[in-house]
Amino acid sequence: MQKSRRDFAKKAAIVAAGAAVAGSATAVMAGTSVDNEDSLSNGVVVGSSNKKEINYKKNQTWAEYYKNAL
Repeated sequence: MQKSRRDFAKKAAIVAAGAAVAGSATAVMAGTSVDNEDSLSNGVVVGSSNKKEINYKKNQTWAEYYKNAL
């Protein structure tokens, strides 16, 4: 009984390790596709939105925030 449990645990560990290796290898291979456009963009995504992006607008709320933060 004890030996069959050990054998099962050993086989389960081997299968789990093999699945982990196969999964990580698949992830690595999926991330290594090289496109000419991707290599030239340097990781910057260029969108096609016509909206103007506003990250910061100076107002009383931000002035108070920065005053308290510093």
